[in-house]
Order: sequence, then C-alpha cells, then structure tokens
Amino acid sequence: MNRDHVDVQQAALDEYHDDPGDLPVMRARFEHNGSPRYLLYTIKRFGFDRDHGFHLDVQLVSDALEDGIETVEAQLQEGHADLIDIDYISIARERAEGADIVAFHPYGRTVGGLVAPEDSDIDGLEDLSGKRIGVVRRLDKNWILTRAACREYHDFDPDETATPVEAGSKVELTRMIREGEVDAGFQFWQIIPEITETGPYENVLPVSELVQRLSETDNKLPIAAFLTSGDYLDDQTETVRAFADAYRDAVDKLVEDDEIWEEISEKLMTYDDPNVMRAVRDGWRDMVVRDWDEESVDGMYRLFDHLKSVAGAEALGVEEIPEGTFNTDP
Repeated sequence: MNRDHVDVQQAALDEYHDDPGDLPVMRARFEHNGSPRYLLYTIKRFGFDRDHGFHLDVQLVSDALEDGIETVEAQLQEGHADLIDIDYISIARERAEGADIVAFHPYGRTVGGLVAPEDSDIDGLEDLSGKRIGVVRRLDKNWILTRAACREYHDFDPDETATPVEAGSKVELTRMIREGEVDAGFQFWQIIPEITETGPYENVLPVSELVQRLSETDNKLPIAAFLTSGDYLDDQTETVRAFADAYRDAVDKLVEDDEIWEEISEKLMTYDDPNVMRAVRDGWRDMVVRDWDEESVDGMYRLFDHLKSVAGAEALGVEEIPEGTFNTDP
C-alpha cells in the first residue's frame, strides 16, 4: 500500500473529525492496513462517538517495527495514544514486562485459514502429514494453533510430520500458493479473499474453528482486543465505557448494513473486484466479536495454555497471563 493511499484513507476519516469542543478525547492510533479501520471509520461516519459523549480522534500509523515492538504499541506506551488493538498474547507479554496496559474490550478472531487448490486432497487437519505447508513464519499463531489442535485431537504434530515452509511475508506466501510451491498455505483472513475469489482456491480449514475447539467455550472468542493505559482507564473510565458502546453500535451497523461496505470499499480498500469486497465483508462479520464476559476470558486462558504447550513460553514471550490483563467491566 503506497503513501498516497494511506493519505486518502486518512482524508476519509478526517472528513468527520470536527472540533471536539468540551468532549473528552480518545486518541486512537491504528495500522493503515488493519481491519479495525473499517470499524473506526463507521464510528466517525455515523457520529457514534458523539452519540455516547466523547470524541474519537483516529490517526493511521505505520505497521513497521521499532526496537522490536509494533509502532502502534510504541504510540500507546510513549503516551501518544489512548487506544490501540493487538493480539492478547502480545498484551500479556508487554504487561508482564511492566507496561501499564489493560485490555478492556474484544475485537475479534484475527486468525486465518488454510488455502489450498480446489482439487487438493487436503480437507482438514488429518490430511496435513506429508504435505508442504506454507506459513509466514513458524511462530505464526495460525501454525501454532494448528499444531495444538493436531496434537490434541489427532495425536501428531504437523511440525514434524509435514514440511512447513516459511515465506517470510504475506505477499510471498500468496505467490507460493499460486505458483504451487506449497500444497497449501496458512494465510491471514483478510488476504484469503484475494486468493479464493480470483483463482481456483478455497479455504479448507478456517483457524477460527480451531480457536473455538481449543478454548472449550461456545462464546465467540477474541484473539485481538482493544487496550488502553492503566492511567487512562483510571482517569477516563466513562470514556472507555463510551467507546465500548460506540463500538457495539458500529459492529451492529457493519453486520446489518451492506451499503456501508460499498462506501468503505471505495474509500478504504484497494480491491476493484466487488466479489473480493463482499468476501472481506463476510470475513469481517465472522471475525468480529461484539462483546465478552468472564467465560470468554476463561477460554482465552485455556487457549493460551494450549499455545504454551506447543510453542513454549520462550516463543510466546511470556510465561503466564499477568493478573489484571483483562477488564471485562471497566
């Protein structure tokens, strides 16, 4: 995505950035290529922040790494942001290292799926052995989750019985799938429609299904969550609650209204193919988690234990989820 397109997206958001006046401000800093921007645009487009008594200031930032952490994380930890989203393993890791951060609302099941040719003989977990399986990297959560599920339900580890092939990037993984260098590949959810809607490929194994099985809960389980600093949560508790309300309004809009997705496609996406846009829309609707409770958090702990048993605490970067990482009722 070039800089011009990032500027176009920011301009689309800025169209709805009016004067906050006396309203409390929440500074949201999100990656320019991340799916939360669809939700944030919807909040601004329909004024859901003002409806709930606050001003959401949205700025799109780089997804580059700085000193080993994502730029959005640096924005929060350096005091330049009040709201970001990352996966909950990263939240736990940063909190264990002393960061004053708290996850206060879910975002979604930000995992991917196994993309294979339509004529592939791979239909599920039990078919992975003996195959060349593309992954962005061996420590990618899609691969670790798959390994955990294979060990739990089929008594084998595909890291040993299959041949995982590291692509190094999402773009390179897509190329490897299309050129047949791998039998299948674990791609991220928002990229899968670019492959399956434009060629003879299908998502044969949605990793979200593994998330649900391993977490042992019927609640739709989030992998990514919204977080803020402990200080902001203490000082602006009502604003944090107001964001959660605005978030629910935006989720309802995006789940029920197809027309807003046409607008989002025009202003925030790079897809020219309406079939791809609709597939991204449907994928987002399946991915997003509207709310959570203590049962959800219990499932997140169970899922963490499965990942730790496969990858080890060193690979995850954290031995356990610290107390106070999640606040389901701020």
